[in-house]
Amino acid sequence: MEVYTVTVATGTSEYSGTNNYIFVTLVGEKGESERTLLDNPGLDFCRGAVDQYKVTSPFPLGSLLLVRLEKQRYWVEDNWFCRYVTVEPPGGHKMTFPCYRWLVGDVKVEIREGTAKTLREDSSSQLVAHRKIELQEKQKIYRWVTWAPGIPRCIDAKTEADLPQDVRFENEKRSDFEHSLHYALLELSLKKLAIRFGKSWNDLDDFKRIFWKLRSPIAEYCMEHWKEDWFFGYQCLNGSNPRMIQRCKKLPENFPVTSDMVQSSMAPRTNLDKELKAGNIYLLDYAIMDGIPTNTIKGKPQYIAAPLCLLYQHPDEGLIPIAIQLEQTSGLDTPIFLPRDPPLAWLLAKMWVRHSEFQVFQLLSHLLRTHLVVEVFCVATLRQLPAVHPIYKLLAPHLRYTLEINCRGRTQLISADGIFKRVVSTGGDGLLVLAQREYKVLTYRSLQPCIDFTDRGVSQLPNYFYREHSLMLWEAIHSFVSGMISLYYQSDHDVQEDLELQAWIRDISQEGFTELPDFGLHSKLSTREELSTLLAVAIFTSTAQHAATNNGQFDWCAWVPNTPCTMRQPPPTDKDAVTMEMIMATLPDVSQSCVQMAITWHLGRAQPDAIPLGQYMEEHFTESRAVELIDRFRTELKEIEDHILSQNEGLELQYLFLLPSRIENSITI
Repeated sequence: MEVYTVTVATGTSEYSGTNNYIFVTLVGEKGESERTLLDNPGLDFCRGAVDQYKVTSPFPLGSLLLVRLEKQRYWVEDNWFCRYVTVEPPGGHKMTFPCYRWLVGDVKVEIREGTAKTLREDSSSQLVAHRKIELQEKQKIYRWVTWAPGIPRCIDAKTEADLPQDVRFENEKRSDFEHSLHYALLELSLKKLAIRFGKSWNDLDDFKRIFWKLRSPIAEYCMEHWKEDWFFGYQCLNGSNPRMIQRCKKLPENFPVTSDMVQSSMAPRTNLDKELKAGNIYLLDYAIMDGIPTNTIKGKPQYIAAPLCLLYQHPDEGLIPIAIQLEQTSGLDTPIFLPRDPPLAWLLAKMWVRHSEFQVFQLLSHLLRTHLVVEVFCVATLRQLPAVHPIYKLLAPHLRYTLEINCRGRTQLISADGIFKRVVSTGGDGLLVLAQREYKVLTYRSLQPCIDFTDRGVSQLPNYFYREHSLMLWEAIHSFVSGMISLYYQSDHDVQEDLELQAWIRDISQEGFTELPDFGLHSKLSTREELSTLLAVAIFTSTAQHAATNNGQFDWCAWVPNTPCTMRQPPPTDKDAVTMEMIMATLPDVSQSCVQMAITWHLGRAQPDAIPLGQYMEEHFTESRAVELIDRFRTELKEIEDHILSQNEGLELQYLFLLPSRIENSITI
């Protein structure tokens, strides 16, 4: 009789344990062990438990291929999360079988030993068949659907409740998510009561009345400096939408700024033409906002603009705005606002630019270019790659919770009756039209920071901390991924011959990113470098890029006049007619301001169960060479962390959004 020592690890989150029956069968190349009920004295499979058992076989099983786990109901259904199983054969070495799955209902699952393998490396017909069956089952569970035309396709789930348990929030996460939103909305409701539901604020200082417990050092700094031109320019580089700015080599024909108009903003002994040639003039162009349908809130129309904003990299003052036009068509009713105009006119013009910034960063830079892009990778990975595949193991930590947070976003934020419809000027039809416009021009190049900065002509801009930190992180991620690819693909030919990998890229390019002929991503992978870059894009987007756009939104939006979510009056057409009364009538009212503050706090705050970039709570890779590469990646991230902390030491306004320790491993909020 052969005796195998089997260890079973139960999940550590709330409700991971079970009181149901658990059976195990060891499957080897020479046969199967006895089907064994795992039952020690006392309680088995408690939360966080690591239980050990003996499993017998009347004959040697040979090389172990699979561990079969079965769960059967005992009185009541009690789901179970299994982390891993280890098996120590008689006189052999311990083998680890990663699981990281929920067993729901009376169910049977088979898991493989942890060594990552591509299809070509599996010599056993039984293991090849196991891969095929696993994918067939997953493709029934994870299905593509078109939520709306003209944007990336997504998971087929009307609400988060329709998702499989394996991709749902853990109970602690779900409780915190729902509690924090209710807490924020409750506090802001109390503020509205305290302010007695005034329709509009009386003056700008009134906005301070909603700064209670929901506050941050940057938000308070913003409250003090938001009117200053240098601070406006700083946010173009290091705010929540730091990839909008581009170098201006030639003034757009629809933006007739003259040299005389901006001469007072120039440094001594220079002019606009010289600075254009020197590469010191930059542009924000919100043409994508032109003609977007606007929201109606409580029966009152809201307003948008499609501004053009010219900026100058001043040798002493830094990046500053020097001219703003609020519509795409120039004319008598579309004045060009200048810093030398009446102060309130210039201030309101900047507010309109920042209002457009709110729409673009929330819906395009944040929602479309991180959440929806990563969801495509998530669905394709779950459908086309078995758990033993090296690319599945590499991507799995970066897909955690993404499907559920996106489902919640579609039902709670951008739905017909969601929060955006209640308080945002593009809520309702506008947000979808805006996303569709951006999706049409979305390119694979623009998702690669090393190319994007060059294409936008911003490689030489000083104090562009987002660019500097992004490039460091991109290089670290790309180097890590390339090392992993070299472990499992010895040549470009190996990439080309991996049928599962090729099915994965076809799912991404043909099913996920549909109707996008100019995206620039092929439906076949030909080289290791192509694969490495694609994986780096997926990981960078789900980690660093999401952190850059999401994590600071409360900081930049809590002081509502700095980044208003809506405007209640049309853009001004007469500089001399701008008054404080006009500004207050234009900015969000008390109710809208409170919701803006609450939702940006809820979405931008640090998550209590966050797993930082490079940290892996689930050990999908078991082989030593892969583990060494992960350790090297962590070391490089620690060096980046130390550099960023050193760079920010002593700065009053710090840029810490891309500290590796503050970047989540996946999009979870």
